[in-house]
Amino acid sequence: MNTLPDEGLRERKRRETRQRIAEAGQRLFMIHGYDATTLDAIAAEAGISRRTFFAYFRSKDEIILFWQAADSDRLVADLLRASPDASPLDAVRDIMVKHIAGYTTEEMTAVDDLMRSSEALLARKPAYYAELEHAIYEALAQVWRQPERQVALRMVAVVAVGAMRLTLQAWREQTGKRRPIAQMLRETFESLRVEPR
Repeated sequence: MNTLPDEGLRERKRRETRQRIAEAGQRLFMIHGYDATTLDAIAAEAGISRRTFFAYFRSKDEIILFWQAADSDRLVADLLRASPDASPLDAVRDIMVKHIAGYTTEEMTAVDDLMRSSEALLARKPAYYAELEHAIYEALAQVWRQPERQVALRMVAVVAVGAMRLTLQAWREQTGKRRPIAQMLRETFESLRVEPR
């Protein structure tokens, strides 16, 4: 006997279909590029109609937003489990390094190429970084609740996203065999400890 209520089943099927569409879109973006991938191709790859696509996503941009949000959600979930006895900056560093270490150099290269392949995606990047910064700050404020720390926590969020942006730029500009991005990100954070002379 099925103990799940009908609404639970419907929501699960909807979530699975949305995930399937997003995976199909991501797969095609990686193969053909963002601009060359059509909504019809995504719908066909996901085994749905074009009309059904619009019941889940308003545009193919939203597929990119879906994956960015999923990455941010995983990072925030880990951050919410951080110990309040730890340094907020160290906690963010360790979690960001762990997350980025989950991608191979090939995967990072493919994602970077995809994001740089479209003017629409490049234009979206500043908004993504601002949203990530806000999400990190909100998570920090839930773990380190003292009101007097709020300004410092905002600074930690700004610095963390800035460190990630600088690392991605340096990683992208490498010539020859690329160094692991997780190692470079850790080094970027560590450079914050060096007093300027």
